[in-house]
Amino acid sequence: MSRLPDTNLAAADDLRRLRERTPARIALGRSGVSLPSASVLAFNQAHALARDAVHAELDVAALATQCRAQDLNVLPVASQAENRAAYLARPDWGRRLDAGSRQRLCAAALPDTDLVIVVSDGLSAVAVQRHALAVVCGLRDTLTDLSIAPIVVARQARVALADEAGECLAARVALSLIGERPGLSAPDSLGAYLTYAPAVGRTDAQRYCVSNIRPEGLPVTDAIDLLTRLIRRSLSEQRSGVDVAARLP
Repeated sequence: MSRLPDTNLAAADDLRRLRERTPARIALGRSGVSLPSASVLAFNQAHALARDAVHAELDVAALATQCRAQDLNVLPVASQAENRAAYLARPDWGRRLDAGSRQRLCAAALPDTDLVIVVSDGLSAVAVQRHALAVVCGLRDTLTDLSIAPIVVARQARVALADEAGECLAARVALSLIGERPGLSAPDSLGAYLTYAPAVGRTDAQRYCVSNIRPEGLPVTDAIDLLTRLIRRSLSEQRSGVDVAARLP
């Protein structure tokens, strides 16, 4: 029986150690001219989980009940996309509140509101159900000196919907906690988008983004710490976005 050269053994050992450190699909091996069956099945499963996350509906009632159990007031709203199919086909509809939701938020506005947190399904309701409440509770506990509006829970929403919600509630800062587009190794990634002086028409350059909030990515405790610093920095400097990002210590 022939032996592999030592260099090949060393390379195989290097690949094994690399596979242990990343969920990326590397060095999957071969079965003839194809991938091994186990690798193909794992890929198909990951693809199915990502597809299901995109199409899953946010259980607003369950999330609202969990929030109220943590002494958090909730304002449920909806975008102009009436259903999931419309939301996926028309991203612009997901960026704006429907008429009834806008009216309710404007009626709930209070003076001197520092922060509104908008929890939205985005492209992964799974991420929101799993991680959003822990982030909300953590921020409430670390920002006790700020005036925080009731938690807005939005269906069929995109990031920019938080701009309109913040504008309606007259909040100085809007934070969108939203399900990110699933990857083949991360179907439950939560994103956070922070905007100072939220208003319809704000651009992505005027936000700060903290992404991949999940146990296998950025842990919730680390995300809370980073978001707390960003919120305080934005309120202090009265701005958000690339300027703040460039100078964050």
